[in-house]
Amino acid sequence: MEKNYFVHESSYIDEDVMIGEGTKIWHFCHIQRGARIGKNCSLGQNVNVSNGVHIGDRCKIQNNVSVYEGVELEDGVFCGPSMVFTNDLTPRAEHPKGSAGYKKTLVKRGVTIGANATIVCNHVLGEYATIAAGAVVTGDVEPHALMAGVPARRIGWVCECGQVLNGDLHCPDCGTCYDWLEDVD
Repeated sequence: MEKNYFVHESSYIDEDVMIGEGTKIWHFCHIQRGARIGKNCSLGQNVNVSNGVHIGDRCKIQNNVSVYEGVELEDGVFCGPSMVFTNDLTPRAEHPKGSAGYKKTLVKRGVTIGANATIVCNHVLGEYATIAAGAVVTGDVEPHALMAGVPARRIGWVCECGQVLNGDLHCPDCGTCYDWLEDVD
């Protein structure tokens, strides 16, 4: 069967992996057993996708990102360079919990996670939220929230197109209005 995706020769793909049409997996990646990667994704250099991870369509995972077991990315998620996911709130090298003890993280459709951000496990990142570079997310994130800082706090709202919304919740780029966000505060 002819492959309809690209894997660089320096990368390792374990058995029982599904890779969608049009996906590109670049240098020094490792895709582990049971992983499912959607269509038209891009995985940059040195990306690790752990056992059983599900990644939706049109995701872009930049260099040096590990998507650990327990993390799920819906469609259209952007993971910036060297951002970090966790899957254990109380890790100990001498007392490993194994996969049954890993906490889940769900990254909903269209989320952007900036470079060097950290996502502490056991949380949901709402649709089209944006996590600023270097932010540390320690709780659930509302849809369209703009999160920044350590720990991350909401400092504004973002449009589905990615632009920061102005004070009246209108997008200066595409003109979309998000009046419903007024009810979230």
